[in-house]
Amino acid sequence: MLKNSIRTIPDYPQAGIQFRDITTLLGNAEAFRATVDQLAAPYAGIGISKVAGIEARGFILGGAVAHQLQAGFVPIRKKGKLPHDTVRIGYSLEYGTDEMEIHRDAVAPREKVILIDDLIATGGTATAAISLLRSLGAEVLAACFVIDLPDLQGAKKIRDLGVPVFALVAFDGH
Repeated sequence: MLKNSIRTIPDYPQAGIQFRDITTLLGNAEAFRATVDQLAAPYAGIGISKVAGIEARGFILGGAVAHQLQAGFVPIRKKGKLPHDTVRIGYSLEYGTDEMEIHRDAVAPREKVILIDDLIATGGTATAAISLLRSLGAEVLAACFVIDLPDLQGAKKIRDLGVPVFALVAFDGH
């Protein structure tokens, strides 16, 4: 059901890319609920204190998962979007480079955190987010995604950092 709820847009944002669009999944109440339930289930009752979500779709999913786990939510945003004292990191994207930030007081040392985003591709954004969380002393228990694109090896990069990866569906190619 979840995989069928995800729209594929060919040649976006450039020729040869198969863009996996979760807005159709989010708009389907049954699929959205199932996604949140499945993302939260492995982490229920193990003391997750924060769910960190990567801008922007990670906010939608992460907020819902945080609610389900009775945990706080931490936004990880693009540079210049957070109003308080931040920690910043640069990272590589499939299509270029960017920077992201987290509030310096967003997590406390040894807090148990899971990271949420919609998709893992090359791993640049997620590995940078893990580095930010760890720089504040967080214990990142898992990186969770709706979609894995295994051909791009992003999940492997995260596992190489010692962080388990949990994804609900996989699509070959990109």
